[in-house]
Amino acid sequence: MPDQTHAPQALIIGAGAGLSASFARALAKDGFNLHLAARNLSNLGQLAAETGAELHQLDGTNAEAVAALVAGLPGELRVACYNPSARQRGPITELDPETVRKAVEVTSHGAFLLGQAAARRMLAQEMRDNRRGTILFTGASAGVKGFPMSAPFAMGKFAQRGLAQSMARELHPKGIHVAWINIDGGIRNASRPERVEAEDNPDSMLNPDAIAREYMHLIHQDRSTWSDELTLRPWVERF
Repeated sequence: MPDQTHAPQALIIGAGAGLSASFARALAKDGFNLHLAARNLSNLGQLAAETGAELHQLDGTNAEAVAALVAGLPGELRVACYNPSARQRGPITELDPETVRKAVEVTSHGAFLLGQAAARRMLAQEMRDNRRGTILFTGASAGVKGFPMSAPFAMGKFAQRGLAQSMARELHPKGIHVAWINIDGGIRNASRPERVEAEDNPDSMLNPDAIAREYMHLIHQDRSTWSDELTLRPWVERF
């Protein structure tokens, strides 16, 4: 495990199987000291053992808890990633307002809380490798186009994307790289196998390890060509 004090620190909120697990492994391989936060930690023991990560039980919509976690991390926070999102499907005329509010809070307000706390922490840090840190938001195609029966998810992802754009314009000149990643397609995992047509169209779902490599590219991207948005979609995905 990297030294707690001197190794660069990385925080993933909304950690779990799939993308966040692949990203955690890539960060650990790159020498980051990992902090994985989630509401439910019961399935993260093996990943923590594999990567040397410290686990934090956290509700990402709790402002005080998010601020305290970020402020209390050891060393220098160099990477912060927000993964959580919430879906509430149904006809617009039948959606429960309180459920919709909670869904939007998870997807967008939680992203704001991490973004604010991470920015405060990173702005106080010295420049290393031409940056003070990197803040990443896991987005979706719902942040670019709203789909029927999915208004709450679109509301949250559009807000999250706007947050990332605003933060990028404010923080890039201060040495903090901010990017929103549009995951435009289904992510392959053990509980979500390839679609039936995958025999004719292999790699029809996004490989989480491949996504993680793109996240790592953003972390090491030269500041003369910083991306504030990145769209990742399988080769067979319809636009």
